Amino acid sequence: MVDRLKIEQCVESLCQNGCAAVYATITAMEKNLDGVPLPGLSTEEKQMVLQELQAIMSVYDQPCDIRQQASR
Repeated sequence: MVDRLKIEQCVESLCQNGCAAVYATITAMEKNLDGVPLPGLSTEEKQMVLQELQAIMSVYDQPCDIRQQASR
């Protein structure tokens, strides 16, 4: 059974790490979904987290500039 609250909390937590970290997580999850440590989440829930992150980041035209993130 999928726990939507757990998924939402995970997505929110990942997004708090910033744009560059979210893109890095998406890339890692696309390559190896189960290789990304998200404790307590099933493969199905990890897939849902990935889809949520992709949807959130799709509003941006391009990945953020990591140098801009570091200078803030």
